[in-house]
Amino acid sequence: MMLARGETAGVTGKLVQLAEPWSKLFSHSKPVSAGVLFFHLAPLIFAAGVAFAADRATLRAAKGSVDDRVRQLQELAGTHRLVVTGLTVSFISGIMLFLSDVENFIGSPFFWIKLSCVALLLVNGVVMTRTEKSLAGSGTNAPLWGRLRIVAVLSAILWFATALAGVVLKEFA
Repeated sequence: MMLARGETAGVTGKLVQLAEPWSKLFSHSKPVSAGVLFFHLAPLIFAAGVAFAADRATLRAAKGSVDDRVRQLQELAGTHRLVVTGLTVSFISGIMLFLSDVENFIGSPFFWIKLSCVALLLVNGVVMTRTEKSLAGSGTNAPLWGRLRIVAVLSAILWFATALAGVVLKEFA
């Protein structure tokens, strides 16, 4: 069977077909597209800002006293809730953006690079959380603080990489 220009077969074709009403609404309504983009970017900016501040404080605490370290570990618990909330809202709006142009995004290597950056951010967050829990008892384990420092640096790098991948995706997808 020959497909008309712009048609795709298989799972992608089905997804394009299912997303078509949303795609039309998104592409024909400036308020809808602007709103979805806002709810994609604003929580990312918020979550990244909170994460950067926490990462910076973690790097300072790693060189500080035991009291500084214990205090930072207590602060980090609340920080993760804010970051995860921001990522969740951004993830939902990201799905909406993806569904606005499935055919274009699914074939873009930049889309997959951005998703990989987000996945690495999540893995990094899991490692950070587990390390913090291991440190919760005393806050003095030097190897674990070394790991927490590395994870804090990786966090900052991954936030920038995710932002860069998003910009490139917007321009080239």
